[in-house]
Amino acid sequence: MGSGVQVSPLVAAALGEGRAVVALESTVFSSLGLPGPAGAEAQKRVYEAVLTGGALPALTVVLDGEARVGVDDEELPRVFAADRKVAERDVAVAVAQRWPAAATTVSASLSLAAAAEIGVFATGGIGGVHRDWPQTGDESADLGALAHHPVVTVCAGAKSFLDLPRTLERLETLGVPVIGLETDGGRFPAFWSRRSRWPVPHEVATPGEVAELVWTSRTLGYGGGVLVVTPVPEADEVPFEELTPIIDAALRAAAEAEITGGAVTPFVIEQIAAATDGRTVAANLALVEHNAAVAAAIAVALADEIA
Repeated sequence: MGSGVQVSPLVAAALGEGRAVVALESTVFSSLGLPGPAGAEAQKRVYEAVLTGGALPALTVVLDGEARVGVDDEELPRVFAADRKVAERDVAVAVAQRWPAAATTVSASLSLAAAAEIGVFATGGIGGVHRDWPQTGDESADLGALAHHPVVTVCAGAKSFLDLPRTLERLETLGVPVIGLETDGGRFPAFWSRRSRWPVPHEVATPGEVAELVWTSRTLGYGGGVLVVTPVPEADEVPFEELTPIIDAALRAAAEAEITGGAVTPFVIEQIAAATDGRTVAANLALVEHNAAVAAAIAVALADEIA
């Protein structure tokens, strides 16, 4: 375990006893991920889903210049109020410069989970290849982190406004197994939408099958991550076809405002939330809760495999 990562006593004890633990990102709980009180609601629902599923939630964040895995409840308001976020490449900078509070993205969370030897991570949707990639080369660091770190990531697919076929192609190139669980018609989930137009490469029926697949991959020498995609609950989805023109308009607005890099995602998410009267926010809350429950089931199954 890296000495620079501060693992809370509660999380360390659970890991030492071989109990199931689920790592969590903190961006989705901050104002950088969800508007206003929705972040706090997401945190409550995710924690409850993990605990109900028999696992322990381990929130990743940078506080007072420390890379943390697991935080006390009284520190959560500082996480909600974080006004900076860190990807994996930024964690060392945040620690060295002693940033007061910075929320973790998927790539940062994966690096901290791996350092703490946590095998399962839950998030909302991963980043990927952006639609203007031919002009900008804009590709999320999430993809490289998924390939590099030996952690199972559970998500609702990639964010809907990304270039989904290029994202799937990039995951294939990086050698990341992409596994669908409870997918709609065998289609790759698109965050707020249950299905996109592209098929998921492989499917399983239960979290136990995911655990068996992961265990098998380790025995065969695979040392990277596994991506498990599971769709947003049907009652809360916003269909992909309905979102397409809204996404196009939001991306045009971002281009006209000359917004680039990491600022694109929060801007586009806010634009889409406004255009759908908050339906995408409700979908986001539902999917992060569902992903957390699935991750807990996988973590428990993996712990049972090891035991």
